[in-house]
Amino acid sequence: MTKPEQKSNENLVRIGCIVCRNLGYGYSAPQIAHVHTPGKPGDPRKNKRKIPLCPPHHLQAGFGVSYHDGDKTWQKMYGDENDLADQVEQLVKEKKWMA
Repeated sequence: MTKPEQKSNENLVRIGCIVCRNLGYGYSAPQIAHVHTPGKPGDPRKNKRKIPLCPPHHLQAGFGVSYHDGDKTWQKMYGDENDLADQVEQLVKEKKWMA
């Protein structure tokens, strides 16, 4: 991992889970999720856009809760991942950390 990538990930950790934050739950320690590129199959890790998500919102089993369990339902509940990435990028720019 390059130094800029490491710094970017550190900033995302400072923000905390963007879904928990938007739901008013406060800070939740996040994992880093790569935003899926619409219409482009393949490895989402090739996309440089990332969002911080806590384990339940990122990977935990349960359709409609986890980012990886059901995109359409997840997005209905929590918002479009690219909109969330835009929000995260703005928070980083403004240095609005939760942690």
